[in-house]
Amino acid sequence: MSKLISKIFFISLIITVSYTEVHTEYSTFFDDKANINRKREYYNYLFKNYDAVNHFFDVLNYNINVNIYNCYTSPYTRAFSGEVTITFISTSSINSIDLDASSHSIIIDSVRMNGTTFLHSNNNLAINLDRTYNTGDTANVKIYYRHKDVSDGSFYAISGQVFTDCEPEGARSWFPCWDKPSDKATLDLTAKVPSSVKLGSNGRLNDSTLTGDTLYYHWISRDPLSTYLAVITSRVNYKLDIRYWHKPSNPSDSVPIRFYYAEGQNPYHIEDIIVPMTDYFSQLFGEHPFEKNGFAATTSAPWAGGMENQTLTTLMNSIWEEYLVAHEYSHQWFGDLITCADWPDIWMNEGFATYSEALWNEYNGGQTAYKTSIDGLAAIYLAGNPGYAIYRPGTYTFNYEITYAKGACVLHMLRYVLGDSVFFNAIKSYATDPQFKFKNVTTDEFTEKISEVSGQSLSWFIDEWVKQPNHPDYNNTFSFDPAENNTWNVTFTAKQVQTNTTFHKMPVEIKINFETGNDSLIRVMNDVNEQSYTWHFDRKPVNVEFDPDNQIVLKRASTNGIGPYAGFPAKFALYQNYPNPFNPATNISYDVPVRALVTIKIYDVLGKLISTPVNETKNAGKYTFEFRDTNLASGVYFYEMTAGVFSEKKKMMLVK
Repeated sequence: MSKLISKIFFISLIITVSYTEVHTEYSTFFDDKANINRKREYYNYLFKNYDAVNHFFDVLNYNINVNIYNCYTSPYTRAFSGEVTITFISTSSINSIDLDASSHSIIIDSVRMNGTTFLHSNNNLAINLDRTYNTGDTANVKIYYRHKDVSDGSFYAISGQVFTDCEPEGARSWFPCWDKPSDKATLDLTAKVPSSVKLGSNGRLNDSTLTGDTLYYHWISRDPLSTYLAVITSRVNYKLDIRYWHKPSNPSDSVPIRFYYAEGQNPYHIEDIIVPMTDYFSQLFGEHPFEKNGFAATTSAPWAGGMENQTLTTLMNSIWEEYLVAHEYSHQWFGDLITCADWPDIWMNEGFATYSEALWNEYNGGQTAYKTSIDGLAAIYLAGNPGYAIYRPGTYTFNYEITYAKGACVLHMLRYVLGDSVFFNAIKSYATDPQFKFKNVTTDEFTEKISEVSGQSLSWFIDEWVKQPNHPDYNNTFSFDPAENNTWNVTFTAKQVQTNTTFHKMPVEIKINFETGNDSLIRVMNDVNEQSYTWHFDRKPVNVEFDPDNQIVLKRASTNGIGPYAGFPAKFALYQNYPNPFNPATNISYDVPVRALVTIKIYDVLGKLISTPVNETKNAGKYTFEFRDTNLASGVYFYEMTAGVFSEKKKMMLVK
């Protein structure tokens, strides 16, 4: 789910403007995280109060029949009648079952088939069965119910459109169910609507029957789904386009991809890219797994963004935006095909989908565009880190900085640790494993799988980056020591000084700059704190850079020379600010090889001078200063250094 369009890909689109046109009218959605927080607070309450108490059965199928005919005309009532037949298999000896059904929005009228009597109270629906069912027995309970004309955060009737939005546990608000992600079941849905309505749902359209001014849509999901991924999206006079994707394994087997949109909306760019996007994600993650897919746009929704309902993504407020679509569409693999076992594992849905945005940026713009995306996500996390771990048993960690941004950055760093070939092989093996497909997965099961494929235990990596909070803070040192015959020893010490998390083991890259050029890049495993490394060279070193390509994106770091031969750079240099993008402050470093008048100026994108943070004579040395201006708006800025004949300019991004 993306309740907002990810900030970082607005940044990426600005920077890589040659790949995709940027539309500034979307900017308010990029900055609005309130919707994520609103949902999180609401469902934290819901989890404590609404859960059915006993679960000794496994739901096999929901057969839902709803009459929502009157919801499409003024006054757009949310009241409707419905019935659901739940087929389940007993996992213990039981003579009753408990389901989730919101007392706020649902009235239970009666139960039938193998259900005899019921009690609906405090959002729990307790149903007595007609006999004792032993382990392995199947039963069917039919429930007749009514939905009240109330707002429940899950079922919406607005100006001729009716749609649902169930994540994380809102399905219980419009049909009785066992509303946990771990119990997947197939779905059969029939909806009665006016003849002017087009209605989409999960799976395939089995049939639609016209009777006078009434249409009955019948959708069947062949593949099991979690209840939060069940969907109705419909509208009076919806337009419908269909594109077809042909499976590489069977080109004669075409998968329809349906686009529902209102008059005046423009989905055509997304329609044009959906086939290559399906090709790309299928290449990376395994062949597209479902019998159909699609996107449906709503208007006047209470929030902006998207929801990855299985085989039919909702795009709220008609946001046909490429990277939002990439995020939601990748959820068809990570979230729908493979679903988190419980809410603490939600990062495996949202972290993967956010990372897939970066991968799509790599598809469009290459490695530079990809890395810009990742660096921006890291900046968002570092600026807003709430200080807790991604994975916290017993909690629902639904926070953009942690679940989305940090989750995506963790996958980037896993790619750095393993290398491209092993990383993508591990991810594809995970996504195509029959043990996981159409099922639920825990964080530990994911860890075991990537460890198996990579041929090495990766528990240490998941433990420190996913199960521990915060990130490392490096305070490294280096020294140069002359040796015999004009040779030099370089000693580097990697030291972490954070007190709010554990030591983070990681492979680290160190670049050594030499007076004659020909820099050396060395990669070593840093597996204990204050670990020192010494190398011998036949040319004079002048500087050491730690993690020069910023592959360990979730960190704070400083690296300082010590001793008489370290700290005097060979040439003037201006470095890329860090973090970048930034909010509210960033560090700018520069080198001065000889005493000189140094000026550094900050300009906006139009060339207007913003400030001059440095304008003084500097002795030889390495310098860093913090740039902070709380009055600046989000956007691209430039900083330029001059010293004698030396001049260099670099670009930075402020994101608020």
